Formats: sequence, C-alpha cells, structure tokens
Amino acid sequence: MLTANTVAMLEDKIKTIQHKGKAIYLVGPIKLPVSLFGETVIFQWYSWLQCSEVTENIEEIIAKLSSVNLAELQQSSVLIYGEFEKAEDALIRMHSICHTGDIFGSKRCDCGFQLKQSMKMIVNHGTGALFYLANHEGRGIGLFSKALAYLLQEKGLDTVEANLTLGFVDDSRNYDDAIEVLKTLRSKPVTLITNNPRKLEALQKSGMNVSGREPLWGDVSEYNEKYLQTKIKRSGHLKGGQSK
Repeated sequence: MLTANTVAMLEDKIKTIQHKGKAIYLVGPIKLPVSLFGETVIFQWYSWLQCSEVTENIEEIIAKLSSVNLAELQQSSVLIYGEFEKAEDALIRMHSICHTGDIFGSKRCDCGFQLKQSMKMIVNHGTGALFYLANHEGRGIGLFSKALAYLLQEKGLDTVEANLTLGFVDDSRNYDDAIEVLKTLRSKPVTLITNNPRKLEALQKSGMNVSGREPLWGDVSEYNEKYLQTKIKRSGHLKGGQSK
C-alpha cells in the first residue's frame, strides 16, 4: 500500500524530464556493485520510463505503476561511474540491448564484448556513463524479428539484407530519450565510445557538447567476421582511431 512515508522516501529520487509533449521519468541514483573482469566496481544506476502523461506528482506516478504490467514492457537504464556531472570530460557509451550477445554470450556479433569493454574503458578513464537501450534489439526490429533475420543470414544474406527483406530499414534506432537523460545528468563535454557514425550524428544534432570519439573493435572470430565487415561496408561504421 502506498503511504506518505513511501512517497517521502522516493520523491527525491525521481526526476521528470519533459520532451516533445511526453514525460521521461528518471529514477536513481542507486548503488550498484558490478563484477567487471574479476573485480567489483561500484556504479550508480538509473532507469527511466517514458509516459504520454506528464505530471510532477510523484505519488501519482508511483500509484499507477501497479496497474500496468511494466515487466512486459522494456525500460532503459544508465550506469554512471565517478563524478559524472562535474568531471571536465567523460566517456559515454550508447549500448543497444543484444539479448543473444549480452546475456548468452553469442559470438555471432561483438555486442557482449563491446558492453564489457566499454564499461572497462569508462572505469579506466575515471568517469563516464553506459546507457543501456532496451528498445534497440536487432537495431530496432525486436527480438522475434531478429530471430527471423538470423535465419535469413544462415541462408547467406548479410545483416542489412536480412532486415530489408523483412520490411525494415537497416537501422531504426532512436536516441532521443537517452540524449535527454544525458543532458539532465551532464552538460559538460562527452567522448562517445562508438564505431557508428549515426550515434555520433544524433548526439551532435541534439546540441550536446561532443569532444570526440573512441572506437571499439575486437573479439573478431569466424562466427562474426562477415557481420563486422557488413557493419563497415554496408552500414558505414568507422574503423580506426579517434576522430574529432
């Protein structure tokens, strides 16, 4: 049962971000000890929820959660390390969920490697944020459609051809909500960990102060070599060093 005491304990942990007539409710920070390459690293974790109804009333937000089965919906989150708000420069990663790579450790892609490696880069840098974008599975086509795309790839199609054959565009991911959350948490420059020029362009178009890019390649194997080459040749991913 929702009580005034419960609301009091949570109200300073929930922020309302208004964007394009909708609300992004950001909850956190929450202390999150994470196992990373054999060490326990303390991150600060946030999650967010987009709603069409905009309200600053925290009690109303909490009261409505139990009437919606949010476990059937996907919510994104962000891991913060170090003095993210105040540091002069910070590394960030916009990481799209990959059920097969991030959870199962699939070698068909490099997503699981990129997830852990970008977290390590952020910790080594001293401060940064990893945005984990839950509605980006299969470059935005969803897990079921991704499974169909995998079947087509086993018949010889590349990643782009499979998505197009199923009636999707090559990449339908949107970064608007993540960028609004980023702007709420930090206004100083950021360096983006990515090989994808579309991510870089989305940040730059938003007006965010982007000081540079750090590439993230690795974990190449017989299982993902074609996939990685398709990223470069068909999707324009940037191979090589830092670009300003």
